Amino acid sequence: MAETSSKVPHDPPPQVIATPAALELIEKLRKKYGPVMFHQSGGCCDGSSPMCYPQGEFIVGDNDVLLGEIGGAPFYISKPQFDYWKHTQLIIDVVPGRGGMFSLENGEGVRFLVRSRLFSDEEYAALQAAGKV
Repeated sequence: MAETSSKVPHDPPPQVIATPAALELIEKLRKKYGPVMFHQSGGCCDGSSPMCYPQGEFIVGDNDVLLGEIGGAPFYISKPQFDYWKHTQLIIDVVPGRGGMFSLENGEGVRFLVRSRLFSDEEYAALQAAGKV
């Protein structure tokens, strides 16, 4: 008789992670400005990049989802953008360039950038079981 395996979802994967370069920049900004936070709106122009603010200076609302933390900084995403990207893990990276006008990395010669990867079916099932999507 064939053995049946029940697919019990594992712990859900983080929905947002950061590269070592991003974590280094977060720490640099924290030393300059104190605790920081992120918001990803999905809008045009600056809104398409993750924006870094001093914690408490950007008001999150009912239409924002706390996706997780990177480098100890909370990372929020607008609900419409979350609905669009919920099948992906966001990977926050740093690339050369100019940061968003109101984002703390502006003037550092680098900017935060979102990369992503699709969750596997198993990972997505774990997120669903945990009530995260």
